[in-house]
Amino acid sequence: MHLLFATSIVPDGALASGYEIANAAIIAALRRAGARVTVIGFTWPGKSASDPQNTVVLGSVDVRTESASSLQKLGWVAKAMLSGLTFASVKLRVVTDSEVRAAVERAGPFDGYVLNSVQFASAFEKLFGDRPSIFVAHNVEHSSAKENAAAAGSLFQRLLFRREARLLKTMEERLCRQARFVFTLAEEDRSALGVASDDRSAVLPLVTCAEAPVQEKPRRIDCDAALIGTWTWQPNRIGLDWFLEKVVPHLKADFRVRIAGGVPSGVASTHPGVEFVGRVPDAQAFVRSAAVIPLISTAGSGVQLKTIETFELGLPSVATSHSLRGIDHRPVNCVVTDDPIAFAGALEAAAADIRDVDGSAFHNRQVKALDAAIRRGLKKLGSLRQEVFA
Repeated sequence: MHLLFATSIVPDGALASGYEIANAAIIAALRRAGARVTVIGFTWPGKSASDPQNTVVLGSVDVRTESASSLQKLGWVAKAMLSGLTFASVKLRVVTDSEVRAAVERAGPFDGYVLNSVQFASAFEKLFGDRPSIFVAHNVEHSSAKENAAAAGSLFQRLLFRREARLLKTMEERLCRQARFVFTLAEEDRSALGVASDDRSAVLPLVTCAEAPVQEKPRRIDCDAALIGTWTWQPNRIGLDWFLEKVVPHLKADFRVRIAGGVPSGVASTHPGVEFVGRVPDAQAFVRSAAVIPLISTAGSGVQLKTIETFELGLPSVATSHSLRGIDHRPVNCVVTDDPIAFAGALEAAAADIRDVDGSAFHNRQVKALDAAIRRGLKKLGSLRQEVFA
């Protein structure tokens, strides 16, 4: 059967963010289940779809708030207020409903829709009511918006995030109500979205790569701890602030921490061992070069892809309990604590006695559970022949 996977940014092969890694894993699982999948959405400027034969590109957009000009940000805010859409969804309204509808019709017919996250579905909501749908909730977006509001540094930001939270709650409720089935990325999100029944939803255990990573022995260690992420995304920023303000002061002066990825202005550390290295050419090589990986999430919903990658690679880690959302099994070389002093102590202990494990068992377990959940959802949608599930 033919499914239209409607998403904000189509895969371009780069897998530069957790969102893109999750999308690749979900699309691959849908195809392993026997579905034909066509993806519709936008590309990043200067990028091309990695699978053009099965992709409908609506144009290119740059939805990153941190790189937008002040005039662009004001334009998005004004457009959101006038349209009643969220700030995130209005960024995608660079094409009209009729243009999207025409593109869908050219690529169809379709047996159903996979509405991937709330942003695209909200921006073009009226176009996807004529077929049964599955809703993929990467996060509980209204809860994340509430957390962002509480952590915002200005009154304007707080008000904007509160507005987002109100609109997102209504939109998520509607998408869940209209969907034949809902996929979440963490067990807790099923209850938060009001779809905890097994007849209504399932959790998708994710992987970051098609095959289990090959363990490299011995590893070359260049630093004690390494973090990489999109720190301009507010939930990630909240975790980074917690790490720098609460954990790092308890680390020894010679403990070396490297932080990769774009960092917002104002983020800094007086610890002599902390180094901000910006973008790195090979994210996996970067984390492999560290003795231990701090998994520092303290806000947001959904699953932490960096946790999954760390476990797939078999690397030692110290994790907050929030970093283990959506993870049913953790390896023996992962220490869990939410106490900053204990977190710092566990990092130092792990760096002094490096213990890698074979991550292939974790990866294979995730793939098996992912495929089973996808089959359940597709069976509910009624889009696959019965023999697929024999």
